[in-house]
Amino acid sequence: MLAPSPSAQLIEAFANTVNLEYGTDAIGTPEGLSAWLMQAGLADRDVRPNAVFHDRCLRLRAGIREVLGVNVGVDPVPDALGTADEVLAALPVHVGIDGRPLTPAAALPPADAALAAIAVAWAEVRITGDAARLKRCAEHTCELVFWDVSKNRSRRWCSMRACGNRAKTRRYAARNADRRHSA
Repeated sequence: MLAPSPSAQLIEAFANTVNLEYGTDAIGTPEGLSAWLMQAGLADRDVRPNAVFHDRCLRLRAGIREVLGVNVGVDPVPDALGTADEVLAALPVHVGIDGRPLTPAAALPPADAALAAIAVAWAEVRITGDAARLKRCAEHTCELVFWDVSKNRSRRWCSMRACGNRAKTRRYAARNADRRHSA
């Protein structure tokens, strides 16, 4: 079983700051974003994100989640991808010669450094191919991001017991309803 890299773990955690099933959003407010950045180890002190920075984080998360949905066959929302690209393009990230190939620019304000670290992690999972194992659950009521441990990278749901079973039960019920109506 292939374990996720630290970059993949960070992207998974960032993408899962929203939970559709429970209706929660850990970074839905600037205060929540500040707490999450500290909890994730991306800020060593209380970061006070302004509204613009908070919006950039939400747009980046939305874009990443759209890309991860493509991995299970969900069509992405083009606007989410475009705005996430704008956020990524504006972040100062440097290509290094030794050590890590990508690093946030030096002397960034703490909030920008945290967002640049997320951008670096995203670039690393895309470059290494780990992004193919990061997926957004195909169950529309869940959409939790998970690491696909299957050998052939074919998992569609975060859990077969819950989300996979719901989807298969709905399809079965729809087929039986069609049979009853056609008989």
